[in-house]
Amino acid sequence: MAGKKQAGSKNCFICGVENPVGLHLHFYETEPGVIESEYIAPEHFEGYPGVLHGGIVAAILDEISGRAYMGTDPKNPRFMFTGKLEVKYRKNVPIGKPLKLVGRVMEDKGRAAKAWGGIYDAQTGELLAEATGLHINVPGDKMDMSKLEELGWKVYPD
Repeated sequence: MAGKKQAGSKNCFICGVENPVGLHLHFYETEPGVIESEYIAPEHFEGYPGVLHGGIVAAILDEISGRAYMGTDPKNPRFMFTGKLEVKYRKNVPIGKPLKLVGRVMEDKGRAAKAWGGIYDAQTGELLAEATGLHINVPGDKMDMSKLEELGWKVYPD
């Protein structure tokens, strides 16, 4: 995928490279404020036969929208909690088929920011699910930014 790769972690459910049950997604900033990823959901994440579980859909949208503000400098990321996530399930998100994930900044309010995330059918371009999130900066006393690499936060090779 083209763009500058964002850092990931060891154990995150969405991006953790060592999480045995995680999604193992990689994120790329394709232009300022736009994040993209690709994914093929495996069968063990299905809800109904052939359909990705709605909770996994929401988790992906939460991550891709929040990462829109993160930036690509692994030493100075903007970590954010999700305060609110409004998900619209437009069509069933299939398992076993290529998906394109997109996150976009919307409105930065300083300590909080709005962002959008979408899941598309990578072959047809059809929007399958989307969400708008309100994300809030993680307070400085909650994360020691000097120990990010020790915590496994870095750019991992594909």
